[in-house]
Amino acid sequence: MTNDSYTLKDIARPSGGFAMLAVDQREAMRNMFADSGMKQPIADNILTDFKVNAAKIISPYASAVLVDNQFCYSEIVKQKAISDNSALIVAGDLFIPGNGIPVDNVCIDPNIDAQEVKQNGGKALKLLILWRQDEDAQQRIEMVKEFNQKCHSAGLLSIIEPVVRPPRLGDKFDREQCILNAAKELGDLGSDLYKGEMPLFGKGESKTLLDAAKKLNDNINIPWVILSSGIHENLFCRAVRMAMQAGASGFLAGRAIWASTIGLPDTELMLRDISAPRMQYLGTLVDEIMASR
Repeated sequence: MTNDSYTLKDIARPSGGFAMLAVDQREAMRNMFADSGMKQPIADNILTDFKVNAAKIISPYASAVLVDNQFCYSEIVKQKAISDNSALIVAGDLFIPGNGIPVDNVCIDPNIDAQEVKQNGGKALKLLILWRQDEDAQQRIEMVKEFNQKCHSAGLLSIIEPVVRPPRLGDKFDREQCILNAAKELGDLGSDLYKGEMPLFGKGESKTLLDAAKKLNDNINIPWVILSSGIHENLFCRAVRMAMQAGASGFLAGRAIWASTIGLPDTELMLRDISAPRMQYLGTLVDEIMASR
């Protein structure tokens, strides 16, 4: 770590909790626009404009905003789209498509210069790790350690995001157990923050969900937050509440905040009317739970 390294306080709310916005989705976001009925092909500038607008409108209520290099990082920096009270996080991962899906594999993006990110006001980098039970654990561990080194040598925070996937070879897939196994494998390697999947997709009885989140908490030895992919937006507030009661410190989410505005007319208006109030409420919820600890 350098002497001027950032700490988790730099991406947290004053309460110490995290209410962070993600706009780093790539081809998955293009697919969301296509699924909304928008005329295809969906041009890159449509994604860029949406991401920049979302950052401008929602960041005043977010402790940090996660952006991607492919579509919006440079434009967000150029337009100073992120509010002064919010921090910039840059995705340090390169998505490799294959087998008919937008993200079949992931590596550390060699085009992301950590020092340059810091000069542009960035506080952290984020790395997605696809976790499959039939793939080499040591390879994943080495990638996380390399990523941590890349972040810390520049004084940036390291955020890792393990997401479980079914095995390539057709073995049985127990999502819930794999989420725990991924946390046990990667949750104590020197990263600063763990961005995890919510057990049970946030569904089911409260006690069942809380117990599952506590099991996840027991396997992570660093602060952690939940993501929103796969969780119905109407269940996300409860998922945040349950995860935090189990030991999480907030969330880093995109779809639960802005997905319902994609494809609607007057996107900026919808982001103001729907997404910004949702983010504001979630931030208040995070603060309340942090204060009760």
